[in-house]
Amino acid sequence: MPIGERQSAFTIRTRKFMTNRLLSRKQFVVDVIHPGRPNIPKGELKQRIATMYDVRDPNSIIVFNFRNHFGGGKSTGFGLIYDSVENAKKFEPKYRLIRHGLLTKKDKSRKQLKERKNRAKKLRGVKKSKADNKKTGKRR
Repeated sequence: MPIGERQSAFTIRTRKFMTNRLLSRKQFVVDVIHPGRPNIPKGELKQRIATMYDVRDPNSIIVFNFRNHFGGGKSTGFGLIYDSVENAKKFEPKYRLIRHGLLTKKDKSRKQLKERKNRAKKLRGVKKSKADNKKTGKRR
């Protein structure tokens, strides 16, 4: 087997597969075996998982929390396949959606962050979150 082919080869195994109907997703632990190769990019993992599970839109797949095993060659992480991208946007945390390119990060100015922090310092307890929501215009 040529060196180029050997480097591109990696195996994906899933375990603890579970269908979560409440969150309209499938969730599982992903084991990636990649001997003689560095970590696999999440984009490649999403494409391979999409072909394994016949997913129409690879954007509805979220993979995260990958850790390398000692000595290399094996990584373990977590994967979620949502029924639709809308469900992923509904249930996933914002930071994870930003990492996967489903949302764009809103840059706040340094001055805004400091003003918000100083406003919150003046209050304690539940009043702190209420004041913050009132100033930003959010409701519970």
